[in-house]
Amino acid sequence: MQSLAVINQKGGVGKTTTAVNLGHALARAGHRVMLVDLDPQGHLSPCLGLFRAPAQGADQVLLAEPGLGDHAVSTRELLQVVPAGNDLGEVERLRGGVERGRLLQQAIDRRPPEVDYLLFDCPPSAGLLVMNALFAVDRVLVPVAGDFLSLTGLARLMGTLHKIEALRQRPLVRHVFLSRFVARRRLSREVREKIIEHFPSNLLESGISEAAVLAECAGAGRTIFEYRAKSRSAAEFSALATELLGLGDKEYGQQASHVA
Repeated sequence: MQSLAVINQKGGVGKTTTAVNLGHALARAGHRVMLVDLDPQGHLSPCLGLFRAPAQGADQVLLAEPGLGDHAVSTRELLQVVPAGNDLGEVERLRGGVERGRLLQQAIDRRPPEVDYLLFDCPPSAGLLVMNALFAVDRVLVPVAGDFLSLTGLARLMGTLHKIEALRQRPLVRHVFLSRFVARRRLSREVREKIIEHFPSNLLESGISEAAVLAECAGAGRTIFEYRAKSRSAAEFSALATELLGLGDKEYGQQASHVA
């Protein structure tokens, strides 16, 4: 099982849109996928058509210790979602030091979900919920919009990831991609150049362009592949999934060779 957190401390960069459409792209490619909503706002479920999401979900996994599979809802072929749950915000108030950040990792270790890909949609913060995701995953996927506030947030996030990596004592692979990108805007192109300058090994070739259709399909509770299958956005999310699949196979192949 490969695990990935979609994360950025800045809001409005397309984290939930990425999680939903990337998750469905991976499922369409034949992989078993579980999406987990770690944002108390709970937007992941309605984007998949669950407009009345169950009252319990990821909150209970972190507060009461059941497995992720106990609260997973099947939404598409090979695609499940674990809703946020009404009490997810209470996790931020837990006490207990660094161990509070390992609750999700411990839940997965106790009862690993039977999936190929586990994707977490994270809140726009640096709190306890994000820490739980970072302790639990192998990789992070960071969407960066084409503005300098997003670029500043990326630099801050990379510092946070470095600190967490030291605590978890194992590598955390970082992938950055441009979201809500508008190629004709000079600012967007300048942001891309800055990322290439400072984080060249982390930037993915695939990116997601700004498109009204992505907001439309979210409001309809459908993924881009259901709402506008022949759109540029659908092609871009397919390309992003293909690139991540290739990188994941390469990384896990390297790990296996080291073990051997």
